[in-house]
Amino acid sequence: MSWYPHVTVATLVEKEGLFLLVEEKKQGQLLLNQPAGHLEQDETLFEAAIRETLEETQWRVELKALLGNSLFTSPANGITYLRTSFIAEPIELDTLHPLDSDIERAVWLSPMEVKKNQYRLRSPMVINDIDRFLKGESYPLELITHIQGFTPSI
Repeated sequence: MSWYPHVTVATLVEKEGLFLLVEEKKQGQLLLNQPAGHLEQDETLFEAAIRETLEETQWRVELKALLGNSLFTSPANGITYLRTSFIAEPIELDTLHPLDSDIERAVWLSPMEVKKNQYRLRSPMVINDIDRFLKGESYPLELITHIQGFTPSI
């Protein structure tokens, strides 16, 4: 069997000092996570981040910047995740859009509330992204290039 990382995206959405997180059920536990998920076929990283945020929180967002990449191997399942995290601005709450089936609700939490609930975090990447954001890390979206429609001549 060949090894490969799972490509995922996440959004860090901040409003008035609070961060948009989701409470999701995983193996009978109610965990906290950022809006995040897997890149789907024929989708850009930008599209995946916007889609995942809407599906998990009902918030339409606009990507403002790249926060960075994280590589994490989960001790629970041995899967390595290569995650691209984006900084996004909340635009509109769409309560008509259904939440993903494993999402209980979206919540806005302060950094202190997130740290108090570290035992409930789905992965250490959540608090890592918040810490990076609070330190001022932010990069232009143009650092990511999506190459589409290329047909090799050979």
